[in-house]
Amino acid sequence: MQTLITNIKQLVGVRKESKLLRGKELAELSCIENAYLIIDKGLIKEFGEMKDLTPETSNFKSVIDVPGQFILPCWCDSHTHLVFAASREEEFVDKIKGKSYAEIAAKGGGILNSAKRVNEIDIDELYNLSLSRLKEVMRLGTGAIEIKSGYGLSVEGELKMLKVIKRLKETSPIPIRSTFLGAHTYPLEFKENHQGYIDLIINDMLPVIAKEELADYIDVFCEKGFFSPEETETVCKAGMDYGLKAKIHANQLNLSGGAETGVKLGAISVDHLETMNESTINILANSNTIGTLLPTAAFFLRMPFQPARQLIDAGCAIALASDYNPGSSPSGNINLVVAMSCIGMKMLPEEAINAATINGAYAMGLQDEVGSITVGKKANLIFTKSISSLAYLPYSFGSNLIDKVMINGEII
Repeated sequence: MQTLITNIKQLVGVRKESKLLRGKELAELSCIENAYLIIDKGLIKEFGEMKDLTPETSNFKSVIDVPGQFILPCWCDSHTHLVFAASREEEFVDKIKGKSYAEIAAKGGGILNSAKRVNEIDIDELYNLSLSRLKEVMRLGTGAIEIKSGYGLSVEGELKMLKVIKRLKETSPIPIRSTFLGAHTYPLEFKENHQGYIDLIINDMLPVIAKEELADYIDVFCEKGFFSPEETETVCKAGMDYGLKAKIHANQLNLSGGAETGVKLGAISVDHLETMNESTINILANSNTIGTLLPTAAFFLRMPFQPARQLIDAGCAIALASDYNPGSSPSGNINLVVAMSCIGMKMLPEEAINAATINGAYAMGLQDEVGSITVGKKANLIFTKSISSLAYLPYSFGSNLIDKVMINGEII
């Protein structure tokens, strides 16, 4: 069935072909004023200015008229932990009362809290909880998403999470990428035996994950007190031997060496990057690795925002993602991520939108399917309410400005 959308105030993110944007290119957001868009079999077939629309509207089974509204490609959220068993608002309150991360962890909080819950929950219940969250972020405009494991920290728990993600892949209308993050932290029983847990990941988890095709990527939390650069490299290379591409949690709390390790390994992305210096920024800028920024995590943890301006000005390729997880970013709302990137990191609206769409798609290897208004790509689209300008989206950060979301050419 063909659908015609008419009188679009502005069609945003128009590209003839996909290109990873870096440096000054990130501010280049091609738009068409007073536009039309034709969708056929769930894909973008044609678009242009209304004055050039020649077919009779009667030729279309469905015509949607949207005067005053903007249409954007759906958000591409390239870093989430959407599969988890329970929220952790009690820890949120503890932090407000002044308890440190170490104090919370000492009483079983943090990642270990989530791991305990995941290992206890039934797989069908975990799937249903995760599906509900996925539907929620889709309604908020997310049209492609990456989901990590990492709250299992045992063979059974990690496989349970990855099987849930695989089931979501099979039942969801949007593209999903799966990431194995067994190296999220060390379980208590391996606190003094790091090599023992690394061996468990390499010898007991990875062979099953590869055999059952449960992951696209492998990720490691490279941070002081977690996995060292050497341990990160060992785990990533083991995953790469099974065909998994590397992604790395890097430089969140310290200059951990995670960004350098990611570049060395040819990782598709290094994510977080709250703590960077000039040398690390230059190394990233001179690589093909994407720097994925997670501003809502920095906000929630009351940390300084990532140095987006320095990264962009140095020529880095930047993506934005939500880091949706129960401990440090309990929100999958990319609209808020975009607004926070402009307000807290001084990104231009055009830069933030590009980083959350086409560059986010690249950070998942989905650039040929989503991330821009391009002929042949999925018609995964955000319809705004009637707004005055594109900059109004991040400016009015507290308002829901989404009128409707289209996935594969169908309004959800």
